[in-house]
Amino acid sequence: MLLILAILVVDVIRGGSARLSWTFLTKAPSEGMTAGGVFPAIFGTVAMVILMTIAVVPAGVATAIYLHEYADRQAPLTRIIRIAVNNLAGVPSIVFGLFGLGFFIQFVGGGIDKVFFSGNRVLGQPALIWASLTMAVLTLPVVIVATEEALRAVPRELREASLALGATKFQTVLNVVLPQATPGILTGTILAISRGAGEVAPILFTGAAYYLPQLPWHPNNQFMHLGYHVYVLATQSPDVDAAKPILYSTVLVLLAVTFVLNLSAFVVRSRMRHRFAGASV
Repeated sequence: MLLILAILVVDVIRGGSARLSWTFLTKAPSEGMTAGGVFPAIFGTVAMVILMTIAVVPAGVATAIYLHEYADRQAPLTRIIRIAVNNLAGVPSIVFGLFGLGFFIQFVGGGIDKVFFSGNRVLGQPALIWASLTMAVLTLPVVIVATEEALRAVPRELREASLALGATKFQTVLNVVLPQATPGILTGTILAISRGAGEVAPILFTGAAYYLPQLPWHPNNQFMHLGYHVYVLATQSPDVDAAKPILYSTVLVLLAVTFVLNLSAFVVRSRMRHRFAGASV
């Protein structure tokens, strides 16, 4: 596995480093996307991942806390929720794209347009916010499972000590259990970011644009995405040979952006671990 990974990385670096430059990173694509740069795609990818993380982490953590700390494990509702989480983890990503199109865009966005915008298409169309929420649903099982594992790793004695000192169940979870589980929660966040940054199928119907040099400053704007940019260059370019250098460079940038996002979460997780390790000592 390491050998295959090394071959892929070396091939991408060798094919994409020659085209990589400051202009490539800061300019918009031009000339049928065979010239210029990929900055709108970088901006759109990072914006989507940030919005996805803001949406998925609170929902995933809250669900995991309910399942592990409050719910009766033998209750029918708990079993149904766990079955739903397991099924979501196995659903193909393209199905999430169709779900986002039908639920978020047509039902939620279309409903808001009918009520507040007299039927004009403002939110009932592909947009950054709907793509981010679709990716949040896709990565929700990852955050739930990782958070449950983190909660399970917190010693039971800490809970008992907090309750013995007069704290309520909610205070114990909020002030004792959750801080100790934060590094594990951030692990789930890292996994969610890794998957969300590279997925393309869910955003095909929910917000990604073929060519859009303008930056998506509003949540209801469409956006360019590095993964979708790679797909377009590989399948829709009129001149494959001319697009090959920029294709490799875009893949290299996508790997770099994913690495930076993961590294940021990894640094935060490491600091949290050292903080709580020092506090326990």
